[in-house]
Amino acid sequence: MGSSVSHAAAPPPPPSPPAVGLAVALPPKQDEKAEPKNVDWLNLPCPVPFEEIQREALMSLKPELFEGLRFDFTKGLNQRFSLSHSIFMGSMEVPSQSSDTFKVPTAHYEFGANFLDPKLMLVGRVLTDGRLNARVKCDLTDNLTLKINAQLTNEPHFSQGMFNFDYKGTDYRTQFQIGNNAFYGANYIQSISPHLSLGTEIFWLGHQRKSGIGFAARYNTDKMVATGQVASTGIVALSYVQKISEKVSLASDFMYNHLTQDVTSSFGYDYILRQCRLRGKLDSNGVVAAFLEERLNMGVNFILSAEVDHRKKDYKFGFGMTVGE
Repeated sequence: MGSSVSHAAAPPPPPSPPAVGLAVALPPKQDEKAEPKNVDWLNLPCPVPFEEIQREALMSLKPELFEGLRFDFTKGLNQRFSLSHSIFMGSMEVPSQSSDTFKVPTAHYEFGANFLDPKLMLVGRVLTDGRLNARVKCDLTDNLTLKINAQLTNEPHFSQGMFNFDYKGTDYRTQFQIGNNAFYGANYIQSISPHLSLGTEIFWLGHQRKSGIGFAARYNTDKMVATGQVASTGIVALSYVQKISEKVSLASDFMYNHLTQDVTSSFGYDYILRQCRLRGKLDSNGVVAAFLEERLNMGVNFILSAEVDHRKKDYKFGFGMTVGE
């Protein structure tokens, strides 16, 4: 009896530990698989401004090309105020009725003053030919921003001014514009999904008795950006940007003008190296362009610009230097 009782009360032997390799090789259970993240339709991201829906494509396809010599110097006086000096010597194209391109040598000096604050930005430029350019950006509230762009010249009827009121919502943006020549405009863009946003714009030009309406769409992910625009003025514009890596991106665009029956398409690239940035494009008219920014030292950049049009025999080459941040 005692022997049988003692064996019944004895604890069972501990189980043998599983093999490590066997445990790793076992497939995960069905409930441990990652489930797709649910979309919060009431908390969509805020879209980019309506006028900047093609900003990725413009970085590659619309570099700031120039012809001649350019030198820019910026000196910071303190954390908010800085002065700039710019010298340009080159040529300027003169409009003509023929297909030939006429260029006139020109040179000018530009003096600028910049005031940068988290809620206020003031930028002014004065040129030797009498032109005055000014930009103002003021955050009236956390969501409402006032922008002012003005250009004053000595020639009559060539001065321009524009007031923009931008409102940023949680998942939308809207803008109202007032300009000279009785110009009024408004646009609105709304996020439809985490990657898709739709927008529309209208404008009225009182002096010319012209009005128009346009629609736009933008679809963006971490690897690509696609946009489309159509307007009652007869313009259809499409763009696509593919991000190959963090340093390389390819871009293409297509533009059709129904009134003039003009069709233009282009292909461009944006390549960021360790000490330089190279951008270029090739369009359907046979124009090849390239823009190189080489960083020589801290705050010193060397610039090369080239645009070749064999059909019109128009060749533009420029080089320059930028000093200061």
